[in-house]
Amino acid sequence: MIWRAVTREPRRLARLAGWSLAETLPSFLIGHAIARAIEDGFAAGRPVTGLVWLGLLGGAWLVAAVGARQSVLAVAAIAEPFRDDLLSRVVGGTLRTATTPPWRSGAESVARSTLQVELARDAFAAVITVVRSFAFTVVSVVLGMVTLMPAMLPLVLPPFAAGLALFLLSLPAMARRQRAFLIADERLAESVASMAGGLRDIVACGAEVRIAAEVGGRIAAQADAARAVARVMALRTVSLGVAGWLPVLLVLAYGPGLGASAGAVVGTLAYVVQSLGPALGGLVEGLGVSGVRLMASVARIRETAPTQEPAQEPAQEPARETAPEPAPAHGAAPDLASTARSAPVQNPPAHRPAPTTGSAPGRVRPRANRVELRGVTFAYGPGAAPVVSGLDLSLPEDAHLAVVGPSGLGKSTLAALVTGLLAPSSGEITIGGVRARDVAPAARVLIPQEAYVFHGTLGENLTYLAPASPDAVWKAIDEVGMTELACRLGGRHAEVDPAALSAGERQLIALTRAYLAPARLVILDEATCHLDPAAEARAEAAFARRGGALVVVAHRLTSALRARHVLLMDGTRVRLGTHDELLAVSPLYRDLIGQWTPDVKQVS
Repeated sequence: MIWRAVTREPRRLARLAGWSLAETLPSFLIGHAIARAIEDGFAAGRPVTGLVWLGLLGGAWLVAAVGARQSVLAVAAIAEPFRDDLLSRVVGGTLRTATTPPWRSGAESVARSTLQVELARDAFAAVITVVRSFAFTVVSVVLGMVTLMPAMLPLVLPPFAAGLALFLLSLPAMARRQRAFLIADERLAESVASMAGGLRDIVACGAEVRIAAEVGGRIAAQADAARAVARVMALRTVSLGVAGWLPVLLVLAYGPGLGASAGAVVGTLAYVVQSLGPALGGLVEGLGVSGVRLMASVARIRETAPTQEPAQEPAQEPARETAPEPAPAHGAAPDLASTARSAPVQNPPAHRPAPTTGSAPGRVRPRANRVELRGVTFAYGPGAAPVVSGLDLSLPEDAHLAVVGPSGLGKSTLAALVTGLLAPSSGEITIGGVRARDVAPAARVLIPQEAYVFHGTLGENLTYLAPASPDAVWKAIDEVGMTELACRLGGRHAEVDPAALSAGERQLIALTRAYLAPARLVILDEATCHLDPAAEARAEAAFARRGGALVVVAHRLTSALRARHVLLMDGTRVRLGTHDELLAVSPLYRDLIGQWTPDVKQVS
């Protein structure tokens, strides 16, 4: 991959080589110019001649400055296509992974991998720069010393080559330890992100000590990996001492004995100190840091974002829609109003309805959207107390359910379980008879509290999940209640800047996008929390009229007044009923409703 990126455009490589010659012109002239300025100029009583030689060297530096600028542009022309290739690999591989069972969120993977892409791009450009500079500088210095005094070469080249060899031999160990550090860093980032996203549930489950120990272990592992990298990096200092300063000692000690004049000695030292030494230092720094990082980053990208396309079914066997088989009597689900309870885990039904499948293997779209939870238990870790315990729940295809309860006691966890983002510790969740984690993403929509809006037109944002005609888009805009926002932005073709929108405006766009999606199961996980009560009521009413099943994890308890059924969650204790039923039998529900609607009659 790296070699292909360097050689695929010979014209760009030739341009880089040409400007590199200009950049390294002082490396060839510096020894000659200083030696001639001393011997033919100042030492001979001709200061003008000495100044002319120094002026010639100064002119070479001006040429080198132009060459350095053009070389940076030439390196960028090679590095940017390399970055684009890596980014395509990362995004494509992550999307294929996220849309192949078992379903799992790809956002964190994309974020980590794209960070690796940026590291790889920067490291790739740095490696090209230092290797090119080193190679052209060494050639220029050798040619300069041959023309100045060839007898000095044995004093300079052997120790220089020995230091270079010592550094190159240490590179594999550096690469291994840098890769170990990257893996430790990724694991730490993953642990911290998971911890931050589940703080409420961690506290609710009393898992603070265990999570602190787990994250602390990841921090310690990263620190150990960093120390291991630092130890092997110490070899760079040794190699620089051998290659950069040992030749200086040898030239000073033995140069005069070889018949070298003062000008030749000073010129040779200039070649070593001003050209070879900095070039080697750049190579050591570039390969020792950027080169090792490049290899480690590319290896991680290959591991975490494979490019293999998922196997396709033969063209002669197109996907077929199969009618669901009837479930056995003992697995038949009762109506929603009588089914939610905490109970021991039950055995799953003996048969599962056959799903509708897409053309790609593993993509499963149920022909129905009835949601069934049987004996579902979930805990954030083996030692944690369950957030959901033995839950049985059945949602018909036209359900309108509000999920309420104190903060941090499992409402968002239930939404993640139904959408397949989390897998139950035990029990079974099905949508239309298909296991939740095997259901195609297009069959359901989850809108979280923080809405996703990207740079692009308003129409592109609204039809992100599914294409729609202009009439359908405007109908959805009107139904959800974002007409005023759409007109203010300038219509469907207006460019959207997410940073210029309020949180409520972003939520309106996400709600309209979900309204246009073909999914018949919509879950709003506090997705209207940034809207005012009237806008929230209008959006929920739009989804209720839209058809299909609607589950609202309520931000305001007024959502419970609009829903046909209410699921009250209080840790592992759940209660299902209508608003009036829960008001009559649940003190907790009466307290919750009283906080939001003081005029509701309290039932003793």
